[in-house]
Amino acid sequence: MRLLSRPLPAALTIGLVAELLFCWRLTTPHMLVFDEVHYVPAARMLRDLAGPVNIEHPLLGKTLITLGMLIFGDGPLGWRALSTVAATGVVVGVHAMLWQIFRRVRTANIGAVLALLNFTIFIQARIAMLDGFMAAFVVGGLAMLLWAMRSEGGAVWRRWLGGTVLLGLAIGTKWTALPYLGMAGAAFLLVRRRHPDLWPGLPTLAGLALLGGVAAATYFATFWPAFLYADQPLTLARLLPFQIDMYHQQTQVLPPHTYQSNWWTWPFDWRPVWYLYEPADGAQRGILMLGNPVVMWGGLVAVIACLIAWARGRDARAGGIALLWIASVAMWALIPKSLGFYYYYYLSSIWLALVIAAAFDHWRDRLRYWDEAFLAASAVLFIHFYPILSAAALRGPQSFHGWMWLKSWI
Repeated sequence: MRLLSRPLPAALTIGLVAELLFCWRLTTPHMLVFDEVHYVPAARMLRDLAGPVNIEHPLLGKTLITLGMLIFGDGPLGWRALSTVAATGVVVGVHAMLWQIFRRVRTANIGAVLALLNFTIFIQARIAMLDGFMAAFVVGGLAMLLWAMRSEGGAVWRRWLGGTVLLGLAIGTKWTALPYLGMAGAAFLLVRRRHPDLWPGLPTLAGLALLGGVAAATYFATFWPAFLYADQPLTLARLLPFQIDMYHQQTQVLPPHTYQSNWWTWPFDWRPVWYLYEPADGAQRGILMLGNPVVMWGGLVAVIACLIAWARGRDARAGGIALLWIASVAMWALIPKSLGFYYYYYLSSIWLALVIAAAFDHWRDRLRYWDEAFLAASAVLFIHFYPILSAAALRGPQSFHGWMWLKSWI
């Protein structure tokens, strides 16, 4: 298809397909699902500017849920509508990142479609949680920084600033985006050292200063609604101490949870999370936050393949993407959370789509058409698991056994 042979039409086509898929039966179930019980009430409080609630996280994600409710009403469509837009932004952003890195439309198409088929984006697209918005801003921000890399004149500065603003918005959604700001700065320094001609006209120190300064200013700007609360409004004097309060909330010791898991188990798809499994809207329904086994397990092989390509063939592009995934997992060894859950792996699961696409790009002469077979296998599993990803009507309470490959999934 000609549409899929040029970068912009291909990205828009894949994005349109993704949005339609995400929106199909979006309002099912009509009840609050999983962490929607926290974020939808918090969004209602924001809508009414009543006062602080759910203070362990910044405001922006809840503000976006509020915006959806203002546009589409206080119901399942309003709760989840903007999550679909964020997820579509992730799919298109993956395409943009791969295009900017490899300049091959096929590679970008493979990565974007794999991201779409990897279950996790689909599931987060259909629930009112913060992680989907955070991921959209992180992916969009990194794509903008890469876009600036080969730009000229004032476009370099504008796109660099756009990327830093998006990363600031990501942190304003959830603090777990903060390490990506550091990763972006480190990558900028390393790439600039080897290729000083990239980001022409943007001095290194200026780029780093903008990356940190603009992101910080954007982050603090996302707290503006809190200054308008009727009860306990935020003040400039309380803005910084409030960050400490948030930190204490984030790091408090929580009681054990049925679905908790350790970060080193996430890459193996070991302990997914049931967002829903109960009767709803007249039928038994389920939503299992699980990664597509073909992408998740195949992605681990691709990480090794990319590292080999970097070590043997000096393919820094493949190696850099592999390191992005490694860093995205390893950072959880340092984040002071008392409990971990599989959905924390959401951003890492997105990077796996890039890693797989990068591996196929590097080894394309030896693995000709293997990428298409890999896509086909991913699509088959997406169709197979679709009923317990989409809250489709199931036959009965024991239906879930038909999809349980591992005992740890139950």
